[in-house]
Order: sequence, then structure tokens, then C-alpha cells
Amino acid sequence: MQIARIRLSSTDVKSLEQVCNDIKKIAEKVGVDVSGPIPLPTKRIVVPVRKSPDGEGSETWEKWEMRVHKRVIDIAADERAMRQIMRVTIPGDVRIEIEIREK
Repeated sequence: MQIARIRLSSTDVKSLEQVCNDIKKIAEKVGVDVSGPIPLPTKRIVVPVRKSPDGEGSETWEKWEMRVHKRVIDIAADERAMRQIMRVTIPGDVRIEIEIREK
């Protein structure tokens, strides 16, 4: 039996959760087994930047941060379910990877 592992990542949690809920609804509607969404550790990217551009004054720093949220969904690779998942509208800030493997 084949399963599809769907990996989702985004900087916006709301759009990521919306796509996960859409995929889960499709799986329940078709009647295939689904596991997830499983949250993976959030990746934090921190960039320290000096406030004064010329080097004069006190040494004050700003820290800019970007968080990348990730989810994993395992679903039975049914043809009907996969076709409907391919039709889901995905926002521009959500990255999706689908890998089909043997169970």
C-alpha cells in the first residue's frame, strides 16, 4: 500500500493551518486514512542589525526574526484523494512537497 507524505512550510501560521484543514477535510470526505497534521519544530532565523549606520553613538542593535512553521501529513495515496489535493488553492507563502512511498 502506498502513502503520500505531504510536507508543508510557511512563515504565516494561519494560512498553513488553513491548507492543513483543507487537506484533512478532503481525506475525511473521500474516506482514506490520514495521520496529522504533525507540527515539526519551528525554525527561527535571527538577523542582528546595528541601529546607527555610521558607527557613531552607542552600540545599539536590533534583532529581526523570521519564523518558519512546518507540518507533516501522511495520507493513503488514493487516486481520487490525490486529484482533489492537487486542486487545493495554496497561498503564495506556503510551500508544499508531496512524496509517495511504500508503507
